[in-house]
Amino acid sequence: MTALLEFKQKLKGLYGKYEMYLQPLMKFVLALVYFIWINSNMGYMRALDNVFVVLILSLICSILPSGMMIFAGFVMMVAHCYALGIEVAGFMLVLILFMMILFLRFSTGKNIVLVLTPLACAFDLPVLLPIGCGLLSSALSALPAAGGVIIFYFVRFIRSQSQILQNPDTEIFDRLTLLSNGLMSNGEMWITLIAFVAVVIAVNLIRTRMFDYAWRIAIVAGGVIYVVIMLVGSISFGVSISLVSLIVFTVIAVLIGIVVEFFAFGGDYTRTERLEYEDDDYYYFVKAVPKALVTTSERNIKKINGEPSKENRRQERVVNYSEPLFEGETLPKKKKGQTEQPDDVPVIKKTDIDDVDFEKKLEESLKDL
Repeated sequence: MTALLEFKQKLKGLYGKYEMYLQPLMKFVLALVYFIWINSNMGYMRALDNVFVVLILSLICSILPSGMMIFAGFVMMVAHCYALGIEVAGFMLVLILFMMILFLRFSTGKNIVLVLTPLACAFDLPVLLPIGCGLLSSALSALPAAGGVIIFYFVRFIRSQSQILQNPDTEIFDRLTLLSNGLMSNGEMWITLIAFVAVVIAVNLIRTRMFDYAWRIAIVAGGVIYVVIMLVGSISFGVSISLVSLIVFTVIAVLIGIVVEFFAFGGDYTRTERLEYEDDDYYYFVKAVPKALVTTSERNIKKINGEPSKENRRQERVVNYSEPLFEGETLPKKKKGQTEQPDDVPVIKKTDIDDVDFEKKLEESLKDL
């Protein structure tokens, strides 16, 4: 567990250090995958079904707010529908405007969920999105999640009926009737929409409670609620759903949600504190859950050698005992302005201190007194 906590802190530190570069990169990847999904499921207009167009749009969306990604996706959908027929493009445009007026204007700042929802459904992990929205966002994210479900199933319906919609013999009224019936009579879409909204609200409601392990209980409860609603809805609407794949992908989504909880929350409930205090107007009852952290220190490895390094080695004075000073000789003083000693200067011998009779000198000085 300690190793995981250290990895979490290092990962968060790395993200904080390079956040300025990582955010545009993640937006670029998300926009790229989203536009590729649109082209792979529609792709009726050849001018837009081009890798260079997708790359340019992704680069533009990476440096602009996330609303640009949503707007560009809507434009691509309408353009592909226009290649099928002007009435198909008009129906798609009215559907988008309807969602923007009734739903998306209430969830400003969370509408990026509208992009993530079709991708989660495309990767067969639909329940992962409402669980993630309930954990990391508010209950209002259920509105763009519902809009994303409508977009996903409507795009899939257009793909299945593209041959009929492209047929020039089909009347305009028949095309509009086909589109409206395909939208309103799609039982699987309505079951998924109800399940998404219910899971987002339930997970967010449980996650914000004060009991211990609320995040993990919310994740498991969200998975169970999703499975129950899908099973009950399939029986009610007569929609065939693979039970095995539903349970398997729900379990995978729950496990991914636990990983998200570890990195996004990671509270240590063993050290929970409950505080009570008051002021002149209110009583306060506070539950404090400390974060699960470990102390990490920077380790510097130094190589220790038997000899000092060249940089730390001090300049040592080398004494040569063969110099004249140690042989009882003195060098003559240099004259002012003289830099070097000539070779022919005689060496003056120093008086040997051992040959001096100090007692005799002392007696002679006493006699003089």
